[in-house]
Amino acid sequence: MTQQVFDSHLHIIDPAHPLVANDGFVPGPFTVADYRERTEGLGIAGGAVVSGSFQALDQGYLVAALRALGPGFVGVTQIPVDTTDRRIRELHDAGVRAVRFNVARGGSADLDELERLARRVHDLAGWHAEFYIDARSIDADLSHRIAALPAASIDHLGMHADGLPTLLRLVAQGVKVKATGFGRVELDPTATIRAIMDTDPTALMAGTDPPSTRARRPFRDEDLEVIRAALSPGEVADVFWNNAAAFYAP
Repeated sequence: MTQQVFDSHLHIIDPAHPLVANDGFVPGPFTVADYRERTEGLGIAGGAVVSGSFQALDQGYLVAALRALGPGFVGVTQIPVDTTDRRIRELHDAGVRAVRFNVARGGSADLDELERLARRVHDLAGWHAEFYIDARSIDADLSHRIAALPAASIDHLGMHADGLPTLLRLVAQGVKVKATGFGRVELDPTATIRAIMDTDPTALMAGTDPPSTRARRPFRDEDLEVIRAALSPGEVADVFWNNAAAFYAP
């Protein structure tokens, strides 16, 4: 039987909703139908739709995508620091479960605002904070702030091998990590996965990252097999389903 997968990182790009150029880049469409077709046969039974830099602060696409994908899928959004409590609760009711800080592409709040927003959405709705960031760029101040948050995760294995010591220190303090975006990273996924699992086996979450905008190469089905091969048989269900399902639960 195929191991069911909670896809911890996917993007939906619907041109019916606003798209904003980031460094001159605007992606092509990748709709819910495209996602379903691309991931058919992979055992995906749930996942997290993640807002990209090119979607800025638009929520319409995310609400529509979650409605179309149905139960089991949740949203990771980007919101301004002055978002009202009422709007956060509305987004929660629509299926949003986390706020994203896109440090790698710019546009995120300054550190004080970031910390306040991350804590406010957790206190109000139980959301965690997600960081798209090169782990090499996480200095002592930011590392302390991330580790002190109620719940946080790092995208794409921290992106670079030179950031692994910093990433592992965060993992040891309870931060989660997505095994995603292998076409973006400058590291050995197998060695990095094993190091994370040896530090905290509850930390790692598998995912796909389609349509892999601006990556050197797009997601391949074999990327999931790379993750599986780095795990012991007893770890597979946790990494492919249990860890993420628990992290994104209401």
